[in-house]
Amino acid sequence: MDTGLLRGRDPSSGDDGESLVRLVAGERVLVSTRPRSYVRSPERPVGVDCAVAGRGAGDRSARGIGTALQRAAITDHEVVQGSAYARIVPADHTARRPWSHYLARPGQIETIGRPRWAEMADALAAPKIARGALDLGAVAQRATNEVQGATRGGREETFRAARSRLRWVAETGGEGIGEVRFEVHDRKVRLLRFRTREADAGRLASICEDVALHDWLLFTLIESVRKAAIGRAPRGDTLARLGPAVDRLLHLWMPAARADELTETMWAVLERGAGFSRQWTTLATRVRDQFLIALAESFAAATRS
Repeated sequence: MDTGLLRGRDPSSGDDGESLVRLVAGERVLVSTRPRSYVRSPERPVGVDCAVAGRGAGDRSARGIGTALQRAAITDHEVVQGSAYARIVPADHTARRPWSHYLARPGQIETIGRPRWAEMADALAAPKIARGALDLGAVAQRATNEVQGATRGGREETFRAARSRLRWVAETGGEGIGEVRFEVHDRKVRLLRFRTREADAGRLASICEDVALHDWLLFTLIESVRKAAIGRAPRGDTLARLGPAVDRLLHLWMPAARADELTETMWAVLERGAGFSRQWTTLATRVRDQFLIALAESFAAATRS
């Protein structure tokens, strides 16, 4: 998943962004207005033929051939996400098939060779992708770039926020969602690995998109608070730096907005461990407190005069 602030758009314009995510001509764009504004492109197959996990992994002889599904979404006119996912399955043959075989199975990558599934999952969930190996993050990033490129000529952007990437690996087995591991490796890369009985990769991708969205929101708010230099900079400067976060971020926090049982299970596990909402609430309260303090100071000054 590749997540970032949508550039060059006016959130109050009423434009739902449907035209921006129309990646496939003639296909219907998913549009939702409740409980939040959300538009998502149709899925577009992208062909892949490469090592699944790259040299040095235990499955070094495994070659993956097939198609990943790429899509883009915009949430509340503010945040754009590119996404790419696929099911990786063993091939029932030892030689490469014609492309028609793989195109008839969209979203499925078949492995030729001798894959060692545990080592493959470890490599796919590693912080860095080996050179020449399957990199669905790059496919997702191209979808984000395509949407961002379509916004050129819009308003001048006054609020900047770094994009982040979430790489996820789901292994089938067990009940519900279990063995969840969420890791933040640097300012841009997050890793999510879990085990589930769910075999619908598109449904799992939607859950992971929700996690990626809220991780990006949290990271961006952390950076906004850091740059505001609360308690060190003059109050006016602090408020000026926090203003865009109030305008563009605080209203977006809504984990599991389109909740189902599987999504709620994922969020319950993440909240117990990573504590997304606890940290968000603490930071959002700190931001709002700065404006309340400024209001109280202004009132006190007016009373004295």
